[in-house]
Amino acid sequence: MIAVDDLNVTFHNGGRSIHAVQGISFNVAAGETFGIVGESGSGKSTVLKAIAGLVPSTSSVLEVDGRPAARRRSRAERRLLQLVFQDPYASLHPRQTVDGILREPLVIHGVADIDDKVMAAIADVGLLPMHRFRYPHQLSGGQRQRVAIARALILRPPVLLLDEPTSALDVSIQAEILNLLANLRQSYSLTCILVSHDLAVVAHLCNRIAIMQLGKLVEIISAADLRSGTVTADYTRELIAASRGFTRAPSQNQVVLS
Repeated sequence: MIAVDDLNVTFHNGGRSIHAVQGISFNVAAGETFGIVGESGSGKSTVLKAIAGLVPSTSSVLEVDGRPAARRRSRAERRLLQLVFQDPYASLHPRQTVDGILREPLVIHGVADIDDKVMAAIADVGLLPMHRFRYPHQLSGGQRQRVAIARALILRPPVLLLDEPTSALDVSIQAEILNLLANLRQSYSLTCILVSHDLAVVAHLCNRIAIMQLGKLVEIISAADLRSGTVTADYTRELIAASRGFTRAPSQNQVVLS
């Protein structure tokens, strides 16, 4: 469903070139959920934005559903994939109601039966009819992220790109959103790319995981390899160790963090 070969993204600032992504290559099969993890600044979110056509990039191959992605995406190409951003409050228009937010993509693409599709989208993500005419500031963080997910899926794209969709939420709400995404993925046979710094999240949702460091691909491992620690790169081992916290036996007057 997604083919990426030798993807590069370079930003220019004051005569200085910043190579945010360098020579990334991977494929994602139809129906697969592919994870990308790494420390902050490793370039993982930039990879998503390049696939979505939101930042300029170069590559030998960049295909979605077997079609080469044009530098300037057409309306039909944009219907193939949608992106859910990290911060739902920043990604939703503060002066639009939930109804207006969900209507907009349907109007842009000339879709019929708008009212029915808006109500169905609200129900799909576990919101109630009373939420339809509320503004983002009248919703909780989890509810706002549900609206963002509903907006991304209302055109029924085959590909969903998820940029740390739970990191801005309370821990108690994160599991609800992850379970929602898992159910929607199965219901709509979605192909997903999930970016996260949380190894537990990607191990729960993803079939394979790409490890990134400083804009480069370190290795690609399976979820089973991640759980067992069967990896080849030292950096991946360090990420796994960091995610497990401090396990050193305490000496007197020391406290163990986990």
